[in-house]
Amino acid sequence: MKLAGGCHCGAVRYEVEGEPYTHALCHCSDCRRHAGAPMVGWTMYPQEALKVIKGVPKIYKSSENARRQFCSDCGTGLFYSNAKTLPDLIDIQSGTYDSPDEIPARVHIQIAERVQWMASAHELPEFDRYPPMEG
Repeated sequence: MKLAGGCHCGAVRYEVEGEPYTHALCHCSDCRRHAGAPMVGWTMYPQEALKVIKGVPKIYKSSENARRQFCSDCGTGLFYSNAKTLPDLIDIQSGTYDSPDEIPARVHIQIAERVQWMASAHELPEFDRYPPMEG
């Protein structure tokens, strides 16, 4: 399988080839704060499977061993690596794929840090676009 993706503004583009080890929805506070979202989807690959084909992501040292890469123009989070706990592996934010439906999520992780209302978020009303205006 070969997938392409990139940041919101298009300054950074990438390709990844092969099957991911997993697709996890992470609820940790680091991911939430970095993304400004209640959770972040990550697909994990061997480092060599990822090729940045346009632009150069900025690298942020988010802890002693963790590195988060993002577009320095628009701020889109792209990649995560940790040489100590995940040697030779790269996580790709699954929301940045051109075709994110190609790899369904497989697991929720770090739920000990999950925002509590996320446990029942699937029960909320749904709308194709926006809810009707009440007034």
